Amino acid sequence: MQKEIKVMQKILNTNDTIAQQLRESLKERGITFVNMISGPGSGKTSLIEATAGKTDKKLFVIEGDIQTTLDAQRISAKGIGAYQINTGLFGGACHLEADWIRSAIEEAGIDDIDILFVENIGNLVCPAEFDIGAHHGVLLISVTEGEDKPLKYPLAFQVTQTCVITKTDLLPYLDIDIDALRRNIRQVNPDMKIIELSTKTGEGLNQWIELLDTLLP
Repeated sequence: MQKEIKVMQKILNTNDTIAQQLRESLKERGITFVNMISGPGSGKTSLIEATAGKTDKKLFVIEGDIQTTLDAQRISAKGIGAYQINTGLFGGACHLEADWIRSAIEEAGIDDIDILFVENIGNLVCPAEFDIGAHHGVLLISVTEGEDKPLKYPLAFQVTQTCVITKTDLLPYLDIDIDALRRNIRQVNPDMKIIELSTKTGEGLNQWIELLDTLLP
């Protein structure tokens, strides 16, 4: 057991070193890196698509999935540069790592962009444990997921700075207590910024764009 702990510490320490180097390198190049964490189907890709239609900033997206290039295809169809990382090649890992992001940036030749989005693997556990060099962490949770998720997966809410509550157009059809969701988010991260939006109706998108503008150099 002691050997396993030491191996994991070495992996995380190496990852954190690369993440910090990447963070500093992108800052020097004037690129803002936003890491998007959520469960499957919370609306990461839809939000990026909507973002492209609301801003004149140059975007690039690194997509993380275990299999398929479906999200990268969606993003590319909107005229946004995209690069796919499939962790099935690494045994189906449930998270992305800083070295993989660095390699993707180098291979894609990312340059002359304003915002780099990474759509992390869809779950609220593993991605929260690995720093991938982002300047800002965004956690998405849809109203269909219930108000208890911040209490069940606190680390994901603690290592990110903004929580985007998505699919608010569905609220009239659900029993979710949105006030309880807000309270639970604040309980695990009192400093968390909360944005409520719907990519279908456009509600809250201006607030999201304003946030991104504040992150730019």
